[in-house]
Amino acid sequence: MPFRFITRSIHTYLIDYPVTVAVMVAPFLLKLGKSSPVGLWLSVVTRVTALLLQALTDHPTGLVRVIGYWLHLWVDRALGVVSITAPFAFHFTGPYSRYYWVLAAAVLLRTSVLNAPEVTAAQRANLDTRTASEDRFDFSAWKGATP
Repeated sequence: MPFRFITRSIHTYLIDYPVTVAVMVAPFLLKLGKSSPVGLWLSVVTRVTALLLQALTDHPTGLVRVIGYWLHLWVDRALGVVSITAPFAFHFTGPYSRYYWVLAAAVLLRTSVLNAPEVTAAQRANLDTRTASEDRFDFSAWKGATP
């Protein structure tokens, strides 16, 4: 398996909705809201944002499809940066800070390091590597021919 294996379809079908819902429910299951209601609701708000992003993205599970996939990845990365900075900005300690840092690491790894580059239809058909000289017809075989 290649190092960058998270393709658009893996991201769409296996990561987006299931992981977002799991991460939204996790603080409630882990009872993290008792010590910091801000941390609990920040997690819910960022995950609702992620759900809206997924619904608006132009991919097979998108509902409205107005946001390009490249923008989807950048907003995911921004949510990862929010998860990194939240423990410092809101003075989270203990399980909350670890929760947000693990979440940030997972988001940034899957959208940056492990994200497979997009392959266009032209690249799959090897059409993007042809040069203009290859497209011209070779008339050298016809030089000596007479009509």
